[in-house]
Amino acid sequence: MGEPTIDELAASMIDVGVRRVHVLAWRDLDDPDAGGSEEHADQFMRRAAAGGLQVTQRTSAAVGQPATATRHGYQVVRRGSRYTVFPRTFASEMVGRMGRFDAMVEVWNGVPWLTPVWTRKPRITFLHHVHGPMWDQLLPGPFAALGRTMETRMAPKLYRHGLTVTPSEATRQELLGLGFHAGRVIAVNNGVDEVFTPGGHRCPEPLVVSVGRLAPVKRHAELVDAAAIARARVPGLRLVIVGDGPMEPAVRERIAAHGAEGWVTLAGYLPREQLVALYQRAWLVTSASLAEGWGLTLTEAAACGTPAVATDVTGHHSSVIDGVTGVLAPLDRLGDTIADVLLDDERRTALATAALTRAQTLTWESSARGVLAALHGQVMAKRAARTR
Repeated sequence: MGEPTIDELAASMIDVGVRRVHVLAWRDLDDPDAGGSEEHADQFMRRAAAGGLQVTQRTSAAVGQPATATRHGYQVVRRGSRYTVFPRTFASEMVGRMGRFDAMVEVWNGVPWLTPVWTRKPRITFLHHVHGPMWDQLLPGPFAALGRTMETRMAPKLYRHGLTVTPSEATRQELLGLGFHAGRVIAVNNGVDEVFTPGGHRCPEPLVVSVGRLAPVKRHAELVDAAAIARARVPGLRLVIVGDGPMEPAVRERIAAHGAEGWVTLAGYLPREQLVALYQRAWLVTSASLAEGWGLTLTEAAACGTPAVATDVTGHHSSVIDGVTGVLAPLDRLGDTIADVLLDDERRTALATAALTRAQTLTWESSARGVLAALHGQVMAKRAARTR
């Protein structure tokens, strides 16, 4: 027999009285700041809901969005700021404001929800990546130090006995280094939406694409520097940056400093069908990010037959097999590495072929099944403990 399906896992949970699942997440898919973490949660929740589970996502308020909504078969409750959402969620769960829950999924995105402290229901934690150097960009000095201490010293002591799911073996190894127990951390690969497929025609000139929110951690200004280095060796190079965010003025300043207005385009937000077409036309996808949990845009591009050249950070080791489906390099070598791959047609073609082959094995169905299987295991373990 093969692995149980999502519907079978959900039915098994319902049979033992576990139907209501609460998912705690910092942001939801309709938040203006949504990214890969929010996409991942949605892909899991919509499938769990379709399997018959009653799923409620608790998250912070989002600009332009109502306090409550229904999306893809599950409920969304948005209350509290980026910071007050944590105590407000704790209070709401304690008094049952969102109704009872039978199991819980905590999405740990920098600041933990501390679920081991206040619930004994079956639960799992999904942690996309260790923030590490990101703290200095996210918060002022003393608060960054506090965040780092909480992530590396305090939280592992609370969470290491529970089950933690990550999107990659690389992140799993980082968690083991922080003191998590090897048998209590599992890696479940992210998926790629079926809309991302090969097609169309490559741009006649070397086109490099980067997709992601214009936030400090993504280092788009530094990417412009790297692209300028690459263009010195590849005169026809063009760079298109897709996304918006608070770093846009700084990125525009860097473009102006290089006199690059004629070959660097800030495309802003693009609808999915336009993004697919851009991936299909690009020669390479790139990212200068400081830290990632996975690097979802790199596997989206791979599914369109476009290889990656990106920074050598933990999360990128999940989305890119270095030297096989793309190339990873330190930030100070990113520009020359982009040029190396652009100038080597045979190498770039081999990378593209391998990238597409691997991307076709990454499905959201498999990813969601893996997460639900982890939760199902906790449900059954809790039930077995009660019947001893």
